[in-house]
Amino acid sequence: MKPTELSSLEDIKKNSTNMYEAVLIASKRARQLNEERIQKLEMMPQDDSIDVDPRKVTEIALRDLADGKLRVDRK
Repeated sequence: MKPTELSSLEDIKKNSTNMYEAVLIASKRARQLNEERIQKLEMMPQDDSIDVDPRKVTEIALRDLADGKLRVDRK
């Protein structure tokens, strides 16, 4: 898969039992990534070596889900 190519639904279905669940998982991960990005951006004026990923947080979250990097803990 090319780095700029979005994950297909089939890849996401392999790692989630339900598409609604997949949306919730990806949105939670995207919020986490956004919080991390905001913290990095706030630190940039003091530290020039901080690198911020230019991709959209939803793209990263969907890629993580398709690659099986995210898990759901059912309690």
